Amino acid sequence: MVSRSLVRINEENCTGCGLCILACAEGALKIVDGKAKLVDEKYCDGLGACIGECPEGAITIEKREAREFDEKAVEEHLREKKEVFAVHSVHPIHHSCPSAQVVHLERRPNEENMNSPEKSESMLSQWPVQLTLLSTKAPFFENADLLVAADCVPFAYANFHSDFLKDRALVIGCPKLDDAEFYKEKLTEIFKRSDIRSVTVVNMEVPCCFGLYRLVKEALNSWGKDVLLKQEAISIKGEKTSTRAAGEPSLVRIGG
Repeated sequence: MVSRSLVRINEENCTGCGLCILACAEGALKIVDGKAKLVDEKYCDGLGACIGECPEGAITIEKREAREFDEKAVEEHLREKKEVFAVHSVHPIHHSCPSAQVVHLERRPNEENMNSPEKSESMLSQWPVQLTLLSTKAPFFENADLLVAADCVPFAYANFHSDFLKDRALVIGCPKLDDAEFYKEKLTEIFKRSDIRSVTVVNMEVPCCFGLYRLVKEALNSWGKDVLLKQEAISIKGEKTSTRAAGEPSLVRIGG
């Protein structure tokens, strides 16, 4: 045991959004019963890369007696995680967070629009769309403008096809229920294999959903080429809200 710096998580403030997990390169954190937890002291290097990602300020650094940071143990830990991902692809995680809060939305449909004989056409130009099922070699990714959308967005936003999907290749996923590391690795492969022209990320306004934008940005950084990245957020009422995620501008240029 030595005296060294480690992360400390205030469980009262933690909402279980999972953004800190995406920021931890050592895989030292996980969600347990809806709260972020330290997997093992030996995996935490104490540098605090996760602190800036927590929207609730629930993570701090403290100095205390603990096991030494073990780089070899971290490598083995990450290797085992990748092996599990390869076998199972995704691991659903069910726990409480703001995205699971039950809300009843009162709707007053416009009778004129409801009775209109006009039908909207689908703008979907490919299949499948779920990131887990998609091949990284799919031909429709080549030179595409890519839309990465959270699963719930098309249900919440009525004009999803006309406003977002038109003329874009589509990838959908849920950073809350699926495996974030798997997503990042697969997105990176898609970017490397196909010369993507631009990427638009559309997520719901709930905190954990902003993790999708972070995953895409990290995958683009791994790719290293010059590309425009845009982010949009949709409220649970089905309206466009802020186009910023965790302090990011709505349109950024990655690489180059």
